[in-house]
Amino acid sequence: MTESLLNRVRVVLYEPQDLVNIAAGVRAMKNMGIRDLYLVRPALFDSWRVEGIAHDTSDIVRRVQVHESLADALADCVFVAAFTARNRSAKWAVSTARESAFRLLDRAADGPVAVLFGREDCGLPNEALDRAHLHVTIPTTDHASLNLAQAIIVALYELHLAAGDASRGRKPPRKDAPPAPAEAIERYFADAERSLEAIDFFKTRHRDNILRTLRSLTLRAGPDAREIQLLRAMAIEVVNKQQRFRREIEAELVKRSEDDVAGEAAVDEPA
Repeated sequence: MTESLLNRVRVVLYEPQDLVNIAAGVRAMKNMGIRDLYLVRPALFDSWRVEGIAHDTSDIVRRVQVHESLADALADCVFVAAFTARNRSAKWAVSTARESAFRLLDRAADGPVAVLFGREDCGLPNEALDRAHLHVTIPTTDHASLNLAQAIIVALYELHLAAGDASRGRKPPRKDAPPAPAEAIERYFADAERSLEAIDFFKTRHRDNILRTLRSLTLRAGPDAREIQLLRAMAIEVVNKQQRFRREIEAELVKRSEDDVAGEAAVDEPA
């Protein structure tokens, strides 16, 4: 099996201040298939607490490296993309997260690459930005105050898609049903017409137009055999309910008639 290019991507957090943000970053990495996290002078790092916040991430937490300098964390990287919301007077290549993902993965063929994020309170300093090959911004409104963990998930999501690793498929239905045959569909249309007739739906509406619209809607939806059976059962139950209701009314009328006759007979009896 070919190794994923995401295995050559590392997340580098420069002086992160909040352990919860580190844990949220780890969770994002786990979801998006990236395994290497480098921390540069974190205010606090406790692997046990991180795993307590980001469950089932021990494989990533065990690989975390803590460095005293950014130079050490980036020493073997062939390409660095720094995420920042700051505007600088110097002319630097600026990109979006989506564009940067392709640049990073292209260079990952040559060696390790890094996505670099700064402190929660002030971002990356100039000396850290100077080490990046590319500056990346996440377009927002004028209220540009993404949380560190939010920025990480945006960056890793784009990398995950660009690498083609977004391959987790949806589980198939527990009981997959075959397509509905034409005969079953026609039986449904007949049952649907009878049910609409039973509730006087056509009394103030054009029958042919209604039935044609129902047919068009059903065929566009493409229900399978099980779904058609469900629709038929609903239509049939409408008719059956109407019939039961009529029988109940008729029985009630008969009972009242019998009661009236019995009452009249009782009046006519001599005292």
